[in-house]
Amino acid sequence: MNNNTNWSIDNAHSEIAFKVKHMMISTVTGHFEDFQATAKTNGENFDNATLEFSAKTASLNTKNKDRDTHLKSDDFFNSEKFPEMTFVSKSFNGDKLVGDLTIRDVTKEITLDAELNGIAVDPYGQTKAGFEMKGEINRKDFNLTWNAVTEAGSIVVSDKVKLEIDVQFIKQS
Repeated sequence: MNNNTNWSIDNAHSEIAFKVKHMMISTVTGHFEDFQATAKTNGENFDNATLEFSAKTASLNTKNKDRDTHLKSDDFFNSEKFPEMTFVSKSFNGDKLVGDLTIRDVTKEITLDAELNGIAVDPYGQTKAGFEMKGEINRKDFNLTWNAVTEAGSIVVSDKVKLEIDVQFIKQS
């Protein structure tokens, strides 16, 4: 018998962050402020759960207005034309979350290391599940291709982007 349980993201206790090397010497961290995610599980067991996620690309924040404006432009996300990035899982074995990530008009399969930190009941009687997910993508795979080189010859923005996702899901009754 398939006992489907629906979970929705607890935005107040979740963060979708990305890190990218800048001029190969420092790391810039950004996050998306407007995002949605849902999970479907068989009972409360997250093995083989399906997860769906979307973020508004215009909601990205790296704490630098000029840089954020550049990231939202066609050099990178083109938020006007491609307002959302999405992830739809294909499999989750308790360890690895595999799914299709879509940025701009490019969809590619990625694998995230995913750890279920646990399931707990909060003081208000809500059942919550906490996840940490980490992964890495090459931004050029998704047509985020802008680049520049400094006078010294170092690349301004690395191709590798680290994803760090901490999410808390609330069980829906």
